[in-house]
Amino acid sequence: MHIIIIGGSGFVGTRLTVRLLASGYSVKIADKNNSAKYPQLCVYTDVRNPEALEKELAGSDIVINLAAEHRDDVTPKSLYDDVNVTGAENVCKVCTKLGIEKIIFTSSVAVYGFAPIGTDETGKINYFNDYGRTKWLAEKKYREWLVSDPKNSLTIIRPTVIFGEQNRGNVYNLLRQITGGKFPMVGKGTNVKSMAYVENVAAFIEYNLNNGHGEHLFNYIDKPDFDMNTLVTEVNRILDKSGKLFHWPYWLGYFGGLCFDLLAKILHKKLPISSIRVKKFCSNTMFEASNIKKTDFKAPVSLVEGLERTIKYEFINKVTDQVFYTE
Repeated sequence: MHIIIIGGSGFVGTRLTVRLLASGYSVKIADKNNSAKYPQLCVYTDVRNPEALEKELAGSDIVINLAAEHRDDVTPKSLYDDVNVTGAENVCKVCTKLGIEKIIFTSSVAVYGFAPIGTDETGKINYFNDYGRTKWLAEKKYREWLVSDPKNSLTIIRPTVIFGEQNRGNVYNLLRQITGGKFPMVGKGTNVKSMAYVENVAAFIEYNLNNGHGEHLFNYIDKPDFDMNTLVTEVNRILDKSGKLFHWPYWLGYFGGLCFDLLAKILHKKLPISSIRVKKFCSNTMFEASNIKKTDFKAPVSLVEGLERTIKYEFINKVTDQVFYTE
């Protein structure tokens, strides 16, 4: 079975490639960026270029699309639509032309927006940003492709925030602040955050390679969920240290975020703090993966173990061999 991973040079794609090669699959990586770990498997491809896609997807049995514009500060904003939506449309057209009947697409829980606690795959689509909007529109493109041929198989996976070793995203920045003892807790800390460990996400994608025709929709979350106070307690336990947590009032933190918004506009720079990031940090983002419970999939790594691996790798052993900037 020949598998092509679009966007396979990134954080999740690299872990997925490791798993697939270990399982004996033939793998090609198609990406705008070269793969640091598997340069010999990587070809330059941009989802906005259908001719390049057609050339590189030829001969594939399964297409896994991980490529996306996802940062909060993407410029120009048209990239969200160009990459996430038009890119999905291009992938579908090429798959139809080449007779490829199986696509696995990583969407996001961002399609639900600031959703009620416990939102599962039946939740209301209520995105609040361009990333969530264009992920939802991309899903529509794939569903149009799905119904064009009864033999087609489409798997859509909506992960929550993904963390793990070598990732330099929001969770890494949060853990860095906690481990450094300089973490400003905004709000009461009782808000719950769903997370997903990268190895488990890669394992779940691999699990879905043999899905039959039709649509297969899954949220992906590792349980149990932590509230912010519990997360800080767990990090301190792993580090074998105690620490008293100071809580900043939400209004003060949000006002600070607005000040950073203004400063970023004046300086024409992208800053690590913003009002939307404060709002996202203080909100409940607790999801359920009801459809996974109907399968026999078992995550290979517990959430606590994934947290321990990440903290030891990043902040105790301080390994810096390869990093991915994802948020």
